[in-house]
Amino acid sequence: METALVSVIVPCYKQADYLPETLYSVLAQTYPSWECIIVNDGSPDNTEVIAKQFMDKDPRFKYVKQSNMGVSMARNNGIAHSNGYYILPLDGDDIIEPTYLEKAVDWFTQFPETKLVYCKARFFGQVNTYWDLEQYNYDRLIWRNCIFCSALYKRVDFDKTYGYNPNMTHGFEDWDFWLSLLDKTDTVHRIDEVLFLYRIKQESRSTDLHKQHLKQAYLQVFNNHREIYEPFCDRLFLFEDLYERNNNLKSELQGLRASRAYRLGKSLIRPFSFLKSKLF
Repeated sequence: METALVSVIVPCYKQADYLPETLYSVLAQTYPSWECIIVNDGSPDNTEVIAKQFMDKDPRFKYVKQSNMGVSMARNNGIAHSNGYYILPLDGDDIIEPTYLEKAVDWFTQFPETKLVYCKARFFGQVNTYWDLEQYNYDRLIWRNCIFCSALYKRVDFDKTYGYNPNMTHGFEDWDFWLSLLDKTDTVHRIDEVLFLYRIKQESRSTDLHKQHLKQAYLQVFNNHREIYEPFCDRLFLFEDLYERNNNLKSELQGLRASRAYRLGKSLIRPFSFLKSKLF
């Protein structure tokens, strides 16, 4: 098997409670040729202490500190300090299974034309279940992300892009980057095994994204990749219209359900619903 170096890039901001579990999952990799760049994104917790503890355990761990500039700049900075042939981003609260690097590099070795390798995944933490993520195809990727952030790709291909875009301040920075990295002709492989674990916390960044900033994040992706979306201008206007209609409909339904008339009507119809369930 090829012994090319894999650079695991771990950006950290307020994740010190989870960081040791993440770093132990890197330490447990069966593929030995890796380095792990821990990027402290101006975190106010003890990220630096934990990073230095792991550097003492294994010299393959490295540490970079920056002022708080967001996850995109943290990943770019970590990659700038890396030496690997392959790159694997890994958030400071997620986990990879011990054979992930080995199986991903093995696929690249057998099929060097491959542009990106990822795997099946599951949630853990507040939710513990299989992540039923749609399998990749490029036409699907244009409209919704179907690859999580922790996928393996070549550094030489990263260098052909502008990196992770720091204007993705409301999330979706991984989706935005995949659109920069990939095109319709590229080969993407999904390992048919759960090798990545995505932590669900009570208040995660993605939860906040869906509550407050979903529309802004979508529109920023569209704006960053106008050359991709220009042929679909009509569909973008449709997206804008559907988004507004959907939000208005939600507000109307919430108002209706909270109304006294709705509650009264529901109480009046309940006996008839009971009879229907018994008779039909």
